[in-house]
This record gives sequence, C-alpha cells and structure tokens, in this order.
Amino acid sequence: MATGIETVRQIPLLDLKAQWTPIRDEVLAEVTRVLDSQKFILGEEVKKLEEAIAAYSACRFAVGCASGSDALFLALLAVGVEPGDRVVTSSFSFFATAGAVTRAGAIPVFVDIDPATYNLDTSLLVEAIRGCDRAKAIIPVHLFGGCADMDPILAIARERQCAVIEDAAQAIGAEYKGRRAGSMGQAGCISFFPSKNLGGCGDGGMLTTNDEPLTRKLAALRVHGASKKYFHEWIGINSRLDALHAAILRVKFRYLDAWTEGRQKNAALYRQLLGEVASPVGLPIVGAYQNRHVFNQFVIRCPERDRLKAHLHTHGVGTEIYYPLPLHLQPCYKHLGHREGDFPASERAAREVLALPVHGALPSQDLEYVCELIKTFYH
Repeated sequence: MATGIETVRQIPLLDLKAQWTPIRDEVLAEVTRVLDSQKFILGEEVKKLEEAIAAYSACRFAVGCASGSDALFLALLAVGVEPGDRVVTSSFSFFATAGAVTRAGAIPVFVDIDPATYNLDTSLLVEAIRGCDRAKAIIPVHLFGGCADMDPILAIARERQCAVIEDAAQAIGAEYKGRRAGSMGQAGCISFFPSKNLGGCGDGGMLTTNDEPLTRKLAALRVHGASKKYFHEWIGINSRLDALHAAILRVKFRYLDAWTEGRQKNAALYRQLLGEVASPVGLPIVGAYQNRHVFNQFVIRCPERDRLKAHLHTHGVGTEIYYPLPLHLQPCYKHLGHREGDFPASERAAREVLALPVHGALPSQDLEYVCELIKTFYH
C-alpha cells in the first residue's frame, strides 16, 4: 500500500558497511585468533603490519603507534624539536598537523598553499623559512591523497639543515615522481582513522623511515621513551598500536590497492561527467609530479559551496568541507597574530572546497546521480 511519502535516495560520503561486508568473515577470524592468544599490546601482530607498511611505502622501517596525530608528535620529538623551535607547515590542513607542533612546545610557521593542489606552495617556502632563526623541521602535507612538491622542499631543508616530516595521513601509497609518500623525508606519518584509504576499527597510526637509529628512538618514544623495560632514555608517551587493530588492518591491507583503484576510477568518472557541465565548479588538479594520486578525498571548488552542499544534502548525498577554517585563523592560534588575508589561497579554499563521495565501493550509478544533481543545480 502506497504511503505517499517519497523515499530520498541516500548516498553517504563514505560507506564503511559496503567495504566491511565482503571481508567480514576474514576479519572476525583474525579477531578471534588474537582474542584467543590474549596478546593485545604490540607483539607479532604489530611487527608484521609494520613490515608490510614499510615495504609498501618503499621504506626500510615502520613503527606503529596509537594515531596519525601521535605519529606527527613522535616524529617531532625524535628529530629533536624542542620548545621554542619553529616548524614550517601548510596553513590548510587538518588541525593535527599544527597541533603536534604545539604539543612539542614548538611554534608553527604557516605557509600558504598552491591553489591547484592544496599542498604547500614551495615558491613561498624560502621566504617563510628565511625569517626563522630556529627552524627545526618542515612538515609538508600530502593533502587529499596527492603528494606535495617534495624536491624543492627537500632542497630547502638540506640548505637549512631542517628535518622533513611528511604528513602522509591521507596518502598511503601515493607517489611523487615514482617515490612513495613517507619515504622521502626523515619520517612519514600515516593515519589508520576509519575514513582513510586503509582505515582501522578506531584510531591507529604508523611512522615510516629509512633511518635505523631514528627507528629505535621512535620505538622507544611510543613506550614512554624506554628502549629497555623500565629504563627510560627519553621522555616519551604511551602510544602503542594494539594487536587487535593490527590484525584487522592486515586483513584490510590485502585489499588496499583494489580499493585505491576504485577511488581512482571514480575520480576519473567525476572528471569526465563534471567536465561536461558548464558551471563554475573547479575540479581537482593532479600535478605532473603526482604520478599516483590515491584520492582519499575528491574535492571540488565552488563559489556557491554552501548552497550546493545544501542542495546535495536535500537529495540524500553526503558531502563534507575539508576544511572550513584554515589553521592560521583558528582561535587557539590567535596569539600568533595572523589576520584574514595573510594566506589568501588557504582562505579561499576554506570558503570553496567540497568533498564528494569517491570511495572504492561507490557504484557508478550513484556517482552519475551526484553529477546530475550538480548539473541541475547550475541549470
């Protein structure tokens, strides 16, 4: 019997249940195995995941930790960042990028973004770092799954004797001129937050590096700075990756490349369909050096962003704004003295960006529906 109520089609920004259903039995078997072992902290499960992620990231070593945010903080501690030091980074990123700097007692020095890729504008980096007498590190962010322009960053870092810590939270498997994200600086920082391309069942993180002494220090810092139980060389934190999370991630890791290919395929279809729409929608630009973009997010630009977001929401399409306020204008950084207009590319991005569903399990007919809604919005 008809109710007279029209059901709105629902297309979430990220459908984790669609990802979960095909691998449910595999994951539950691994969870049961770990529960039966009653070994929950670090151990072989974490070691095997570390080895897999290190190899995947073209690195010699990897160190698991409790979150991507902690990975950034641990990396800063490990390279010797101290209170009062300056750390140069992008003004347009998730808060953890700058928050880790402040947690380490250092002062973030923001640089505006390249409006095409949303990553740190390397043409502005020299000027920004020139005025930093105590610049100790640079954190380039591989935002939305595309690598920052690393060669100029690495060159400037060598000249100024700064460490480079890659914020690869959104970019596992991404490549810059054939080099994997997380393999180019002193350390790379990966997040396993559920919305990431390789997402766990809760928080989790990983550090990648080619430096063996740094690896030993990172492994100690995540357990209160102890290389040997109850003997503390440094003051670290409690930031361990649980065995349960590692076991689940090892199952999901088998599917990572297939899921990434799904994202890339969907991104290409968006480009094709939205490219046919006469509108002010700006499509993501993949830099020539970004030879493997993994599309953690597919972000369009639109001067009427908020109205378009509301239009899509009304028709059941989930979207998100990454990020509505750049880091230099966050209330907690008011003391740094930045004002609106200081970083215009970041500020404009904050007003215009909108992330559309792009996950690997997204059916092409749902993507086509999203594009049709955008088309009707402008016509």
